[in-house]
Amino acid sequence: MTQIHLIGGEKGGVGKSVVSRLLAQYFIDRGVPFVGFDTDKSHGSLLRFYSDYASPVVIDSYDSLDRIVETAAQQAGRPVIVDLAAQTHQFLVQWIEDSGLLDLKEDLGISLHYWHVMDAGRDSVDLLRELLDRFSGRLNLVLVLNEVRGSGFEILSASGLRERAEALGARVIRLGRLQDTTMQKIDAHSASFWAAVNAPGGGEAGLGLLERQRVKVWVKRAYQEIGPMTEPAT
Repeated sequence: MTQIHLIGGEKGGVGKSVVSRLLAQYFIDRGVPFVGFDTDKSHGSLLRFYSDYASPVVIDSYDSLDRIVETAAQQAGRPVIVDLAAQTHQFLVQWIEDSGLLDLKEDLGISLHYWHVMDAGRDSVDLLRELLDRFSGRLNLVLVLNEVRGSGFEILSASGLRERAEALGARVIRLGRLQDTTMQKIDAHSASFWAAVNAPGGGEAGLGLLERQRVKVWVKRAYQEIGPMTEPAT
């Protein structure tokens, strides 16, 4: 089945775009053709870092969102990555429900995977509760515990929602933190993670020897977490 990976989390700054970029680079490094869509009109990360693979999509237009599914149906077996901008969750959910997408997906030969990128705050937990209440296991859910803003996730642990999600088939991964200054250099020069690791001097980003090594280690660890999520759930 063709996998559609929706990278969401609603809040700005939780790391949705970083996860989208890592997933794109993962497919590139493994020679897996994919299609990318970016819903951020002003700061589209996939459009900026992976312009050869991505195109814009308008989140508040059903016709535009329909193109995601039509592309997946037409290009069998080619993964689709959708980088969801902040504050797009409600319209996306409305589109899914109005289109009856969860009832139609098997007939179309697609599987929907929602990557819920979480920081350690309460907002991420509240959105997880909403996802579980609304979809109750009908959506392939990946919880991404992003350590960019903390590694404790005590609020999530106390809520009992992780256990509830896992009982419904959700899978959980952890994304370790990359030093802020290193990420800022990469972003300032619109460098791909490949360029940051492999280009001499980290390419235009000008990363030092050990900075490049830390990015390499971080990417490798991220791939170890991300890779199994691109395989069918058992």
